[in-house]
Amino acid sequence: MRNKFLFTSFAITAFVFVACSSKIINPSVSAVQRNPLETRVDSVFKLMTLEEKVGQLNQYNGFWDITGPTPKEGQAAKKYEDLKKGLVGSMLNVKGVKDVKALQKIAVEETRLGIPLIFGFDVIHGYKTISPIPLAEAASWDLEAIKKSAAIAAEEASAVGLNWTFAPMVDVSRDARWGRVMEGAGEDPFLGSKIAVARVQGFQGDDLAANNTILACAKHFAGYAFAESGRDYNTVDMSETTLQNTIFPPFKAAVDAGVRTFMNSFNELNGVPATGNPYLQRQILKGEWKFDGFVVSDWGSINEMIAHGYAKDSKHAAEIAINAGSDMDMESSAYVEHLVALVKEGKVKESDIDDAAKRILKVKFELGLFDDPYRYCDENRERETVGKTEFQEGVLDVAKKSIVLLKNEKEILPLKKSGQKIAIIGALANDKTSPLGSWRIAADDNSAISVLEGMQNYKGNQITYAKGADVAVGRTQFIWETKINTTDKSEFAEAIAVAKKADVVIMVLGEHGLQSGEGRSRSDIGLPGVQQELLEEIFKVNGNLVLVLNNGRPLAIPWADEHIPAIVEAWQLGTQSGNAIAQVLYGDYNPSGKLPMTFPRNVGQLPMYYNYKNTGRPVMTEAESVFWSHYIDEKNTPLYPFGHGLSYSKFEYSDLQLSSKSFAKEGKIEVSVQIKNTGKVTGKEVVQMYIRDLIGSITRPVKELKGFEMIELQPDETKKITFTIDEKTIQYFTANAKWEAESGDFKVFIGGSSATTLEDNFQFIN
Repeated sequence: MRNKFLFTSFAITAFVFVACSSKIINPSVSAVQRNPLETRVDSVFKLMTLEEKVGQLNQYNGFWDITGPTPKEGQAAKKYEDLKKGLVGSMLNVKGVKDVKALQKIAVEETRLGIPLIFGFDVIHGYKTISPIPLAEAASWDLEAIKKSAAIAAEEASAVGLNWTFAPMVDVSRDARWGRVMEGAGEDPFLGSKIAVARVQGFQGDDLAANNTILACAKHFAGYAFAESGRDYNTVDMSETTLQNTIFPPFKAAVDAGVRTFMNSFNELNGVPATGNPYLQRQILKGEWKFDGFVVSDWGSINEMIAHGYAKDSKHAAEIAINAGSDMDMESSAYVEHLVALVKEGKVKESDIDDAAKRILKVKFELGLFDDPYRYCDENRERETVGKTEFQEGVLDVAKKSIVLLKNEKEILPLKKSGQKIAIIGALANDKTSPLGSWRIAADDNSAISVLEGMQNYKGNQITYAKGADVAVGRTQFIWETKINTTDKSEFAEAIAVAKKADVVIMVLGEHGLQSGEGRSRSDIGLPGVQQELLEEIFKVNGNLVLVLNNGRPLAIPWADEHIPAIVEAWQLGTQSGNAIAQVLYGDYNPSGKLPMTFPRNVGQLPMYYNYKNTGRPVMTEAESVFWSHYIDEKNTPLYPFGHGLSYSKFEYSDLQLSSKSFAKEGKIEVSVQIKNTGKVTGKEVVQMYIRDLIGSITRPVKELKGFEMIELQPDETKKITFTIDEKTIQYFTANAKWEAESGDFKVFIGGSSATTLEDNFQFIN
């Protein structure tokens, strides 16, 4: 007969308590006193068979209608039997208290040891209530707003039984062709690191055992965003210098912020698939960084090593992955099917299985699942929490802050609130699904506020709408590619007629929400389909035009920049999209966003980023020779640089001052600047500090972001902003293969974008 203490997770807790009070684990041992959590983990671990340890490393996707009949055959039946045997450690894509509780009940009450499951879901920028896509949130440069957005997502997701999200994506992205740029924080490792911390803290809160927080997951480790040609899942090949100085910093910041899980990536890195890469997972993550959470593979990525040509079959792939330090297998079934045999054959050390299982058990204890496996399964809380009003207010706030004013000639914006005829044109203006963006898999279609609805909330002007042309046609469900309208211009005439009669035209153009995201790379990043033609036709009849962009990546819009007087980057802003855009257009919110990614003039410039290397033949002041680093058919400069963003205010920078022209080890310099609002309205400005290391043991970028601060200024108000530069500020991964600050000369720049020219010099003396 089974021991009565082993039927439920409550019983395991009781067993641990008894064990800790007996000679099974001597309470006088200092390790018990130092780390009671480890003691609890060990007490459960001692009861487990090898098969049960391997089971904790196995994650299955939701595999049957939980309220329907039990599966009797096929893959679903096999997974169900594994669940009952205690051979499943986590489930994903199971949501809703009723379903989560039913599966948790099987794990807790029907398996031998009753070890609870972790339930994961892609809560990328919201669960049911959707915040702006992460790239848009990054444009806010507002770390508290980003943290709050993640906390809203965590509270709502946890209320439906979930306790783990596969976010934040902290990949540094330099190529706008890559569809998943929408999921990250852009091109800069410093800004990306700050946002990684904010999102981890937002998801995980101060207490993982609280029922309104969820596990965060830093992904994709590592190099995923550097896929060749910007094509998803493609090969990555890079130097150790780029890996350390550009790719690693946001991941390291996430570790330092206490992130409890990591996800490895689909790509190979320098010939070794990341899922089977011991350098990444064992040497760097678990070794040098001392990460004590667990690593989950990406979907099926263990078995994908076969297609890479790195593993001969699933068994070989399982061997490679576990030896490399990948703890949990997401939906490959490779671990549960092969690890026991691999241990018995001596190809896998049982100690590595033990380490992975203990890491997973530890996180389950931290979530409080052993104390109460149903702590996330309160149906009353689910009803009261999902979609509540406070969430709408929160996502509206971050949506407004995410909007970037790219251009505003003739001060066409903000709009007057009365006495105008306004034409709103574009299929996206009346779309209530596209603004949700990609990775919003729990949200309801048609649940976003459209731009048209947001504008109609203002009653003082006469508003007329015309679609002009569809952007996407055909199926637009999550799993389907959108089809782009490249031929149908049948509704151009109506839009042109409406535009002729208007005082101001608002054109909402860009990408459908499913034209970016995983698997949605583009070779052309201009306005898709017939939208460019529509824009040009409308401009011919009414030049008093505002272009509102809805998109998930930087777009190449050189014609619009040359001709359209006002351009607003409004991304895909989530549930409250239309309200946020209308409030900015009418000036009830003064735009304060700054670009987290460079906008190129042409797709041929990609990858493009502000912190490039100077080369041995940099920009020439006179075109006296063709023999320098340039294109013969395009400028080197971007259309809009990293950090760019205008306001309805105007900000004047002056009086850059350094407290000293040099500092030594353990010393510092204070750098200050005066910023004045010379405009007529109160506004916010993101003050940015960049540094250039002029000579290094490895060549250094022309400029690197090293600090920023958002300030708010009244008209004619001036504030002094001070940044501190110390040894840590100027450290990088040098030719000595370590992080250090090298003696030498530096430049410091302060301004409102990476294109700032206000500068001074200083020295570091080591």
